Amino acid sequence: MDARDALRIAAGATGTATKLKLAAPAAVLFLVFLIILGVAGAGTNAQAADSCGDRGQPGADLPEPSEPGTGQNPGGSLREQQITNAKVIDKTAETGGLSGQATLIALMTALQESTLLNIQHGDRDSIGLFQQRPSQGWGTRQQILNPEYSSKMFFFGADSGSPRGLADILGWESLPLWKAAAAVQHPAKEYEQLYAGQEGAARQIASEAGINLLRQGRGGSQLPGPDANGPDESQECYTGGGTPGKPGAPFHDGAADWPSVVKNPRSTADAIAWAEETAPGTGKQWYQLCLAFVAKTYGWSYSGVQYAIDHYRQMPPTMKHDKDRNPPPGALMYWDTGHRAGHVAVYLGNGKIASNDIGRPGYIDVVPATDIEKKWGATYLGWAPPYFPKGG
Repeated sequence: MDARDALRIAAGATGTATKLKLAAPAAVLFLVFLIILGVAGAGTNAQAADSCGDRGQPGADLPEPSEPGTGQNPGGSLREQQITNAKVIDKTAETGGLSGQATLIALMTALQESTLLNIQHGDRDSIGLFQQRPSQGWGTRQQILNPEYSSKMFFFGADSGSPRGLADILGWESLPLWKAAAAVQHPAKEYEQLYAGQEGAARQIASEAGINLLRQGRGGSQLPGPDANGPDESQECYTGGGTPGKPGAPFHDGAADWPSVVKNPRSTADAIAWAEETAPGTGKQWYQLCLAFVAKTYGWSYSGVQYAIDHYRQMPPTMKHDKDRNPPPGALMYWDTGHRAGHVAVYLGNGKIASNDIGRPGYIDVVPATDIEKKWGATYLGWAPPYFPKGG
């Protein structure tokens, strides 16, 4: 393993977001770090992550890090530095009226660019948490090495409007997290989705730092969405139609054939079998990844949609069965959790679902479908076929 490979492993990706983080001084710094801590590599996934939120989270902490001593979870004083920097980033966002979502995007970006460490090296003149370049108008070297200044530049950009910060990106709150990060950082196209692989580590650090990623923005920080023909509903929860069923009322098996356009790598029977038999033993990697899980159940690597609520909203109207408590086995069931993301689970039949986080944070458990209402106080929205037109 040479120094460049060591740096890549420490940063938790096969390459940096812009091929700009491989300068020899930084590599030497991380190589020493690897030798001291015995880093084995973060092994992040470059596929877009699918987030999932919940109301009344069951009082449990985030899952423990995969192992101490990785680039994302370095432990010791380096971990303390990451947490300190995360707090600075969040304070800058909150002071500027931005939401916790903005903080999450910034943490994902800094993890990919610098492993959330305020490094003084980088490709050409790139330095700091976000590897900003003095020659590109981000500030002087001294300014960029100030985490408060560099965070402010990431969020709000230069007063002249160039370079642009996150808040200058029209409709940034409706973009996938990794796309919002890429819109600020401008990496090469093939490296954009590397930011997505940092979401889990970013959420873990936020939890350790006491950062509220569900904080709402204030004072008009929410910008218009890309659809100029109507209001942006990307931050609203889907309300649907019909009459709400009584919370906690039992679910019964319905009978319905999927429309012909519903085609998945796994059949419904195989998906149910996988969710019942295999998923509970897959580990604790599913924290707040409900949509990613149901897509995986049907054989997809990713759903192609950021949030569970959006997945239900974007279903063709004929596929949405609002408030109906008679889903057929294999259906996807959706809940309004009071937060942006919502929740989705696979209905297994006999009133049971396979769901992440409800039994144990991060794990998949087979539980009564009524638990989502009873334990989380969520509102059942309805069910839909396992339709993933953007899946891959």
